[in-house]
Amino acid sequence: MASLTEPRQAAAGHIPEEARDLGPLHAPAETPYGAAPDHAPAPRRAGIPTPPDKERPAVSDERTLRVILANPRGFCAGVTRAIEIVEKCLDLYEHPVYVRHEIVHNKHVVESLRSKGALFVDELDEIPDGALTVFSAHGVPKAVVDEAARRTLPVVDATCPLVSRVHKEGQNHVAKGREVVLIGHEGHPEVEGTQGQIPGGVHLVSRPEDVERLSISDPNEIAYVTQTTLSVDDTREVIEALKRRFPNIQGPDVKDICYATQNRQSAVREIAREADLLLVVGARNSSNSNRLREIGTQMGKPSYLIDDASGLDPAWLDGVATVAVTAGASAPEGLVRDLVNRLRDFGRVEVVEQKGVDEHMQFKLPRLPQIGDRQRPADPAHREETLKD
Repeated sequence: MASLTEPRQAAAGHIPEEARDLGPLHAPAETPYGAAPDHAPAPRRAGIPTPPDKERPAVSDERTLRVILANPRGFCAGVTRAIEIVEKCLDLYEHPVYVRHEIVHNKHVVESLRSKGALFVDELDEIPDGALTVFSAHGVPKAVVDEAARRTLPVVDATCPLVSRVHKEGQNHVAKGREVVLIGHEGHPEVEGTQGQIPGGVHLVSRPEDVERLSISDPNEIAYVTQTTLSVDDTREVIEALKRRFPNIQGPDVKDICYATQNRQSAVREIAREADLLLVVGARNSSNSNRLREIGTQMGKPSYLIDDASGLDPAWLDGVATVAVTAGASAPEGLVRDLVNRLRDFGRVEVVEQKGVDEHMQFKLPRLPQIGDRQRPADPAHREETLKD
Protein backbone atom coordinates (compact mmCIF):
# COMPACT_ATOMS: atom_id res chain seq x y z
CA MET A 1 0.00 0.00 0.00
CA ALA A 2 1.36 3.42 -0.93
CA SER A 3 2.13 5.44 2.16
CA LEU A 4 1.53 9.13 2.78
CA THR A 5 4.38 9.34 5.25
CA GLU A 6 7.53 8.56 3.30
CA PRO A 7 10.25 10.93 4.61
CA ARG A 8 11.17 14.10 2.72
CA GLN A 9 14.79 14.45 1.71
CA ALA A 10 15.86 18.07 2.13
CA ALA A 11 19.25 17.81 0.48
CA ALA A 12 19.76 20.37 -2.27
CA GLY A 13 19.46 18.94 -5.76
CA HIS A 14 17.55 15.83 -4.67
CA ILE A 15 13.90 15.17 -5.47
CA PRO A 16 12.20 13.35 -2.61
CA GLU A 17 10.36 10.19 -3.64
CA GLU A 18 6.99 9.70 -1.94
CA ALA A 19 4.83 6.67 -2.63
CA ARG A 20 1.57 8.56 -2.41
CA ASP A 21 -1.52 9.28 -4.43
CA LEU A 22 -0.81 12.93 -5.22
CA GLY A 23 1.37 12.31 -8.26
CA PRO A 24 5.15 11.98 -8.40
CA LEU A 25 7.46 14.38 -10.17
CA HIS A 26 8.82 13.18 -13.48
CA ALA A 27 12.10 15.08 -13.42
CA PRO A 28 15.69 13.84 -13.21
CA ALA A 29 17.20 13.63 -9.74
CA GLU A 30 20.01 16.06 -10.56
CA THR A 31 17.62 18.99 -11.08
CA PRO A 32 16.73 21.25 -8.12
CA TYR A 33 13.74 20.40 -5.94
CA GLY A 34 10.63 20.32 -8.07
CA ALA A 35 12.51 21.59 -11.12
CA ALA A 36 12.10 20.58 -14.72
CA PRO A 37 14.87 20.85 -17.31
CA ASP A 38 14.78 24.00 -19.44
CA HIS A 39 14.03 21.96 -22.57
CA ALA A 40 11.08 20.08 -21.05
CA PRO A 41 7.61 21.29 -20.03
CA ALA A 42 7.02 21.46 -16.30
CA PRO A 43 5.13 18.44 -14.97
CA ARG A 44 1.68 19.27 -13.68
CA ARG A 45 -0.68 17.63 -11.29
CA ALA A 46 -3.75 16.12 -12.89
CA GLY A 47 -6.79 18.34 -12.60
CA ILE A 48 -4.84 21.60 -12.34
CA PRO A 49 -5.09 23.26 -15.76
CA THR A 50 -2.43 25.48 -17.22
CA PRO A 51 -3.69 29.06 -16.84
CA PRO A 52 -4.49 30.81 -20.11
CA ASP A 53 -2.35 33.79 -21.07
CA LYS A 54 -4.97 36.28 -19.94
CA GLU A 55 -4.74 34.87 -16.40
CA ARG A 56 -0.97 35.09 -16.24
CA PRO A 57 0.66 37.96 -14.36
CA ALA A 58 2.98 40.17 -16.35
CA VAL A 59 6.21 38.18 -16.60
CA SER A 60 9.17 39.32 -18.64
CA ASP A 61 11.40 36.83 -20.43
CA GLU A 62 14.23 37.84 -18.09
CA ARG A 63 12.29 37.34 -14.88
CA THR A 64 13.13 34.49 -12.51
CA LEU A 65 10.80 33.91 -9.58
CA ARG A 66 12.71 32.99 -6.43
CA VAL A 67 10.91 30.44 -4.24
CA ILE A 68 12.14 29.89 -0.67
CA LEU A 69 10.92 26.65 0.92
CA ALA A 70 10.61 26.79 4.71
CA ASN A 71 12.41 24.13 6.69
CA PRO A 72 10.94 22.46 8.61
CA ARG A 73 7.50 22.32 7.01
CA GLY A 74 4.70 19.81 6.63
CA PHE A 75 4.20 16.61 8.58
CA CYS A 76 5.24 16.56 12.23
CA ALA A 77 5.97 13.35 14.14
CA GLY A 78 2.47 13.20 15.63
CA VAL A 79 0.79 13.46 12.22
CA THR A 80 3.15 10.89 10.71
CA ARG A 81 2.40 8.49 13.56
CA ALA A 82 -1.38 8.94 13.24
CA ILE A 83 -1.36 8.28 9.50
CA GLU A 84 0.91 5.26 9.92
CA ILE A 85 -1.48 3.86 12.54
CA VAL A 86 -4.42 3.99 10.13
CA GLU A 87 -2.35 2.54 7.29
CA LYS A 88 -1.07 -0.25 9.56
CA CYS A 89 -4.63 -1.07 10.63
CA LEU A 90 -5.77 -1.18 7.01
CA ASP A 91 -2.90 -3.54 6.20
CA LEU A 92 -3.41 -5.76 9.24
CA TYR A 93 -7.18 -6.15 9.55
CA GLU A 94 -9.51 -7.66 6.99
CA HIS A 95 -12.61 -5.83 8.18
CA PRO A 96 -13.44 -2.10 8.05
CA VAL A 97 -11.36 0.37 10.02
CA TYR A 98 -13.40 3.23 11.49
CA VAL A 99 -11.78 6.57 12.35
CA ARG A 100 -13.53 9.01 14.68
CA HIS A 101 -13.19 12.47 13.11
CA GLU A 102 -10.54 13.40 10.55
CA ILE A 103 -7.34 11.61 11.53
CA VAL A 104 -5.58 14.96 10.89
CA HIS A 105 -6.87 18.23 9.46
CA ASN A 106 -6.16 17.71 5.78
CA LYS A 107 -8.67 16.60 3.16
CA HIS A 108 -5.99 15.10 0.91
CA VAL A 109 -4.80 12.82 3.70
CA VAL A 110 -8.36 11.87 4.63
CA GLU A 111 -9.37 11.15 1.03
CA SER A 112 -6.25 9.07 0.44
CA LEU A 113 -6.97 6.94 3.50
CA ARG A 114 -10.65 6.71 2.58
CA SER A 115 -9.68 5.41 -0.86
CA LYS A 116 -7.72 2.65 0.87
CA GLY A 117 -10.71 1.58 2.96
CA ALA A 118 -10.82 3.80 6.06
CA LEU A 119 -14.31 4.87 7.15
CA PHE A 120 -14.52 8.30 8.81
CA VAL A 121 -17.35 9.06 11.24
CA ASP A 122 -18.26 11.91 13.56
CA GLU A 123 -19.37 9.90 16.59
CA LEU A 124 -19.08 6.41 18.06
CA ASP A 125 -22.77 5.65 17.55
CA GLU A 126 -22.02 5.46 13.81
CA ILE A 127 -19.63 2.57 14.42
CA PRO A 128 -21.08 -0.98 14.52
CA ASP A 129 -20.40 -3.22 17.50
CA GLY A 130 -17.07 -4.99 17.34
CA ALA A 131 -15.58 -2.73 14.66
CA LEU A 132 -12.00 -1.54 14.97
CA THR A 133 -11.98 2.14 16.02
CA VAL A 134 -9.16 4.67 15.68
CA PHE A 135 -9.13 7.93 17.65
CA SER A 136 -7.71 10.93 15.77
CA ALA A 137 -4.40 12.67 16.46
CA HIS A 138 -6.22 15.50 18.27
CA GLY A 139 -7.32 13.31 21.17
CA VAL A 140 -10.78 12.62 22.58
CA PRO A 141 -12.68 13.36 25.81
CA LYS A 142 -12.64 10.65 28.47
CA ALA A 143 -16.38 10.15 27.91
CA VAL A 144 -15.60 8.89 24.40
CA VAL A 145 -12.98 6.49 25.75
CA ASP A 146 -15.45 5.24 28.36
CA GLU A 147 -18.20 4.77 25.77
CA ALA A 148 -15.88 2.75 23.54
CA ALA A 149 -14.94 0.58 26.53
CA ARG A 150 -18.60 0.10 27.48
CA ARG A 151 -19.31 -1.13 23.96
CA THR A 152 -16.09 -3.21 24.00
CA LEU A 153 -14.94 -1.63 20.76
CA PRO A 154 -11.35 -2.57 19.89
CA VAL A 155 -9.61 0.83 19.95
CA VAL A 156 -6.32 2.14 18.62
CA ASP A 157 -5.52 5.57 20.03
CA ALA A 158 -3.70 7.78 17.50
CA THR A 159 -3.66 10.79 19.85
CA CYS A 160 -0.37 12.66 19.46
CA PRO A 161 1.84 11.74 22.44
CA LEU A 162 2.45 15.45 23.09
CA VAL A 163 -1.31 15.98 23.37
CA SER A 164 -1.55 12.99 25.73
CA ARG A 165 1.20 14.60 27.80
CA VAL A 166 -0.94 17.74 28.17
CA HIS A 167 -3.82 15.55 29.38
CA LYS A 168 -1.57 13.92 31.99
CA GLU A 169 -0.22 17.27 33.17
CA GLY A 170 -3.74 18.58 33.68
CA GLN A 171 -4.78 15.44 35.53
CA ASN A 172 -1.72 15.67 37.79
CA HIS A 173 -2.49 19.29 38.65
CA VAL A 174 -6.07 18.38 39.58
CA ALA A 175 -4.79 15.51 41.74
CA LYS A 176 -2.67 18.07 43.63
CA GLY A 177 -5.70 20.29 44.25
CA ARG A 178 -5.07 22.91 41.58
CA GLU A 179 -7.58 24.44 39.19
CA VAL A 180 -6.46 24.21 35.58
CA VAL A 181 -6.53 26.92 32.92
CA LEU A 182 -6.33 25.78 29.30
CA ILE A 183 -4.98 28.25 26.76
CA GLY A 184 -6.58 27.36 23.44
CA HIS A 185 -9.30 27.95 20.87
CA GLU A 186 -12.86 27.01 21.73
CA GLY A 187 -14.27 24.30 19.47
CA HIS A 188 -10.93 22.90 18.31
CA PRO A 189 -10.96 19.07 18.57
CA GLU A 190 -7.79 19.04 20.66
CA VAL A 191 -9.25 21.56 23.09
CA GLU A 192 -12.48 19.57 23.38
CA GLY A 193 -10.45 16.44 24.06
CA THR A 194 -8.34 18.13 26.74
CA GLN A 195 -11.41 19.67 28.39
CA GLY A 196 -12.94 16.21 28.61
CA GLN A 197 -9.80 14.52 29.91
CA ILE A 198 -9.26 16.71 33.00
CA PRO A 199 -11.54 15.89 35.96
CA GLY A 200 -13.81 18.75 36.93
CA GLY A 201 -13.17 20.57 33.68
CA VAL A 202 -10.89 23.50 32.91
CA HIS A 203 -11.06 27.26 32.54
CA LEU A 204 -10.61 28.00 28.82
CA VAL A 205 -8.93 31.27 27.84
CA SER A 206 -7.89 32.49 24.40
CA ARG A 207 -6.96 36.15 24.96
CA PRO A 208 -5.40 38.23 27.76
CA GLU A 209 -8.76 39.84 28.51
CA ASP A 210 -10.22 36.40 29.26
CA VAL A 211 -7.84 36.14 32.21
CA GLU A 212 -9.51 39.06 33.99
CA ARG A 213 -12.83 37.22 33.94
CA LEU A 214 -11.51 34.06 35.59
CA SER A 215 -13.08 33.03 38.89
CA ILE A 216 -10.55 30.94 40.84
CA SER A 217 -11.21 29.52 44.32
CA ASP A 218 -7.60 29.76 45.53
CA PRO A 219 -5.21 31.99 43.55
CA ASN A 220 -2.28 30.02 45.00
CA GLU A 221 -3.56 26.69 43.66
CA ILE A 222 -3.74 27.19 39.91
CA ALA A 223 -1.90 25.86 36.86
CA TYR A 224 -2.11 26.25 33.10
CA VAL A 225 -1.64 24.01 30.06
CA THR A 226 -1.76 24.95 26.39
CA GLN A 227 -3.14 23.67 23.11
CA THR A 228 -0.18 22.06 21.33
CA THR A 229 -0.79 23.83 18.02
CA LEU A 230 -0.09 27.16 19.73
CA SER A 231 3.55 28.18 20.06
CA VAL A 232 5.31 30.05 22.84
CA ASP A 233 4.83 33.23 20.83
CA ASP A 234 1.10 32.54 20.35
CA THR A 235 0.51 32.18 24.08
CA ARG A 236 3.01 34.70 25.47
CA GLU A 237 0.56 37.54 26.16
CA VAL A 238 -1.99 35.24 27.79
CA ILE A 239 0.69 33.62 29.97
CA GLU A 240 1.99 37.04 31.01
CA ALA A 241 -1.56 38.07 31.98
CA LEU A 242 -1.97 34.86 34.00
CA LYS A 243 1.32 35.43 35.84
CA ARG A 244 0.42 39.05 36.63
CA ARG A 245 -2.88 38.03 38.18
CA PHE A 246 -1.72 34.73 39.68
CA PRO A 247 2.00 35.04 40.59
CA ASN A 248 2.14 31.48 41.93
CA ILE A 249 0.60 29.83 38.88
CA GLN A 250 2.28 26.60 37.72
CA GLY A 251 3.09 26.08 34.03
CA PRO A 252 4.41 23.31 31.80
CA ASP A 253 8.08 22.46 31.47
CA VAL A 254 9.80 23.85 28.37
CA LYS A 255 10.34 20.29 27.07
CA ASP A 256 6.57 19.78 26.99
CA ILE A 257 6.01 22.52 24.41
CA CYS A 258 5.25 21.18 20.92
CA TYR A 259 8.55 21.40 19.06
CA ALA A 260 6.86 21.24 15.62
CA THR A 261 4.63 24.26 16.13
CA GLN A 262 7.49 26.42 17.37
CA ASN A 263 9.92 25.28 14.66
CA ARG A 264 7.50 25.89 11.78
CA GLN A 265 6.57 29.34 13.03
CA SER A 266 10.21 30.31 13.55
CA ALA A 267 11.04 29.14 10.01
CA VAL A 268 8.24 31.25 8.53
CA ARG A 269 9.37 34.35 10.40
CA GLU A 270 12.84 33.93 8.96
CA ILE A 271 11.94 33.38 5.30
CA ALA A 272 9.09 35.91 5.26
CA ARG A 273 11.62 38.68 5.84
CA GLU A 274 13.12 37.95 2.42
CA ALA A 275 9.84 37.42 0.57
CA ASP A 276 7.24 39.55 -1.17
CA LEU A 277 4.55 36.90 -0.75
CA LEU A 278 3.87 33.99 1.66
CA LEU A 279 1.97 30.89 0.57
CA VAL A 280 0.92 28.37 3.22
CA VAL A 281 -0.23 24.94 2.08
CA GLY A 282 -2.77 23.58 4.55
CA ALA A 283 -6.41 23.12 5.42
CA ARG A 284 -8.60 26.03 6.47
CA ASN A 285 -9.65 24.10 9.60
CA SER A 286 -6.00 23.51 10.55
CA SER A 287 -5.11 25.67 13.54
CA ASN A 288 -1.35 25.53 12.98
CA SER A 289 -1.71 26.35 9.26
CA ASN A 290 -3.80 29.41 10.06
CA ARG A 291 -1.19 30.58 12.56
CA LEU A 292 1.52 30.37 9.86
CA ARG A 293 -0.53 32.60 7.56
CA GLU A 294 -1.22 35.05 10.39
CA ILE A 295 2.51 35.38 11.08
CA GLY A 296 3.11 36.51 7.50
CA THR A 297 0.25 38.98 7.71
CA GLN A 298 1.58 40.39 10.99
CA MET A 299 4.94 40.92 9.27
CA GLY A 300 3.24 43.00 6.59
CA LYS A 301 3.51 40.38 3.84
CA PRO A 302 0.59 39.35 1.59
CA SER A 303 -0.11 35.86 2.97
CA TYR A 304 -2.52 33.18 1.77
CA LEU A 305 -3.60 29.76 3.01
CA ILE A 306 -4.40 27.32 0.20
CA ASP A 307 -5.45 23.66 0.21
CA ASP A 308 -3.27 22.84 -2.78
CA ALA A 309 -1.81 24.29 -5.99
CA SER A 310 -5.26 24.84 -7.49
CA GLY A 311 -5.86 27.55 -4.88
CA LEU A 312 -3.11 29.79 -6.24
CA ASP A 313 -4.46 33.04 -7.69
CA PRO A 314 -2.14 34.27 -10.50
CA ALA A 315 -2.90 37.87 -9.52
CA TRP A 316 -0.99 37.32 -6.26
CA LEU A 317 2.24 37.11 -8.29
CA ASP A 318 1.99 40.59 -9.81
CA GLY A 319 5.19 42.46 -8.98
CA VAL A 320 6.48 39.58 -6.84
CA ALA A 321 10.15 38.59 -7.06
CA THR A 322 10.40 36.20 -4.09
CA VAL A 323 7.78 33.78 -2.76
CA ALA A 324 8.06 32.07 0.63
CA VAL A 325 6.35 28.67 0.77
CA THR A 326 5.58 26.53 3.80
CA ALA A 327 3.10 23.82 4.78
CA GLY A 328 1.07 23.13 7.89
CA ALA A 329 1.86 20.12 10.06
CA SER A 330 -0.88 18.03 8.39
CA ALA A 331 -0.02 18.85 4.76
CA PRO A 332 1.75 16.18 2.63
CA GLU A 333 5.02 17.20 1.01
CA GLY A 334 3.65 16.34 -2.42
CA LEU A 335 1.32 19.33 -2.21
CA VAL A 336 4.36 21.60 -1.88
CA ARG A 337 5.91 20.01 -4.97
CA ASP A 338 2.66 20.57 -6.85
CA LEU A 339 2.69 24.24 -5.86
CA VAL A 340 6.28 24.69 -7.03
CA ASN A 341 5.34 23.19 -10.39
CA ARG A 342 2.30 25.45 -10.61
CA LEU A 343 4.52 28.48 -10.02
CA ARG A 344 6.69 27.31 -12.89
CA ASP A 345 3.69 27.81 -15.19
CA PHE A 346 4.31 31.56 -14.86
CA GLY A 347 8.02 31.68 -15.71
CA ARG A 348 11.42 30.49 -14.61
CA VAL A 349 11.65 29.43 -10.96
CA GLU A 350 14.70 29.26 -8.71
CA VAL A 351 14.00 27.07 -5.67
CA VAL A 352 15.96 27.61 -2.45
CA GLU A 353 15.67 25.31 0.58
CA GLN A 354 15.96 27.13 3.90
CA LYS A 355 18.68 25.56 6.05
CA GLY A 356 16.36 25.48 9.05
CA VAL A 357 16.19 23.01 11.92
CA ASP A 358 16.59 19.26 11.51
CA GLU A 359 13.82 17.44 13.37
CA HIS A 360 14.62 13.96 14.68
CA MET A 361 11.59 13.33 16.90
CA GLN A 362 9.84 10.02 16.26
CA PHE A 363 6.84 8.52 18.03
CA LYS A 364 6.61 4.75 18.02
CA LEU A 365 3.35 3.05 17.16
CA PRO A 366 1.08 1.54 19.83
CA ARG A 367 0.49 -2.18 20.09
CA LEU A 368 -2.50 -3.06 17.94
CA PRO A 369 -5.36 -5.16 19.38
CA GLN A 370 -5.93 -8.81 18.56
CA ILE A 371 -9.36 -9.31 16.98
CA GLY A 372 -9.64 -13.06 16.59
CA ASP A 373 -9.53 -14.46 13.07
CA ARG A 374 -10.15 -11.00 11.61
CA GLN A 375 -6.48 -10.15 11.94
CA ARG A 376 -3.90 -10.95 9.31
CA PRO A 377 -0.56 -12.45 10.46
CA ALA A 378 1.06 -10.26 13.11
CA ASP A 379 3.71 -7.74 12.17
CA PRO A 380 6.69 -7.81 14.56
CA ALA A 381 7.15 -4.08 13.99
CA HIS A 382 4.18 -3.33 16.27
CA ARG A 383 5.61 -1.80 19.42
CA GLU A 384 4.49 -0.21 22.65
CA GLU A 385 4.21 3.55 22.38
CA THR A 386 7.34 5.34 23.52
CA LEU A 387 9.05 8.61 22.73
CA LYS A 388 12.52 8.97 21.37
CA ASP A 389 14.50 11.94 20.13
